[in-house]
Parts: sequence; C-alpha cells; structure tokens
Amino acid sequence: MAQIAKIEAKAEIKCDPAKLYDFFKYNMTQFVNLAPHIFKGAQLVEGEEGHVGNVKLFEYVLGIIPMTVKVKTEAINDEERSITFKALEGNLMQLYSSFGSKVTFTDGFIKWCIEFEKANDLAPNPDIYAILAVEISKGLDAYLLNH
Repeated sequence: MAQIAKIEAKAEIKCDPAKLYDFFKYNMTQFVNLAPHIFKGAQLVEGEEGHVGNVKLFEYVLGIIPMTVKVKTEAINDEERSITFKALEGNLMQLYSSFGSKVTFTDGFIKWCIEFEKANDLAPNPDIYAILAVEISKGLDAYLLNH
C-alpha cells in the first residue's frame, strides 16, 4: 500500500506577507496575467473566491508539457495566514492518488508543504512542483513589490 509523503519548499520574499496571502486568497485566477509562460488558463468553477470550498481549474505548462488541474480550497486560516489546497482531478492525478499543498505566508518567506501519495511505484516525487511553487512565489513577490 502506498503511503503519504511530504516535501517542503520555501521562497524568500520581500513583500508584506499579508499582501501575498490576500492575492492567493482572492486572486489566484490572475496568475494567467502574472506568469503567462506557466499559466495558460485559470477560472473559478465553483464557489466564491476567498472562501473554503471554492474550486478552480488551471491550465499550465510543466516544462513543455501542457497540464490541467482542478483544485479545491480546503482550508483558510487568517490567523496563521495559510491556505490548504487539494487537487481533485487533472493530469496530475495520473501520477498521484492524492495531492495537496498548504501554503503559509510569514515575514520573509512563503512556505509550501506538499503532501502526496504516488499512484504507483513509477510516479516521481513531485520535486518539479516544489520548484514551480518557488518560482511562482518569487514572481508574485516581485510583481506585488512594484504594485
């Protein structure tokens, strides 16, 4: 039986963490405008931005491979400035029987904790997603510093 594993990634930030947290909470569909080289589409398909239970569909490129993922917001904790997401369907779910992440925004850092369960022994660790998370975080930090 497969087991749940965890990897973590941190991105150093200069921006106010509350500003980054608010962007993730209310404006994630705007990643298409901020990182068009990665995100090709993003839409809210269920619920309301900023609320637990909302579902978003992302079209993105991983390396050179076009991918999709439908993501549900599982938890929002304003006190600790964290948001927990769970992948529901998409290309990602061919490799992992479960995949989720908790993003925490603190002074100086965005911390990503990715929990996953491989669908089979051939599935790789999702290190590329940790790298992508850091790249997205740094890009958003740079953007918000200037706006």
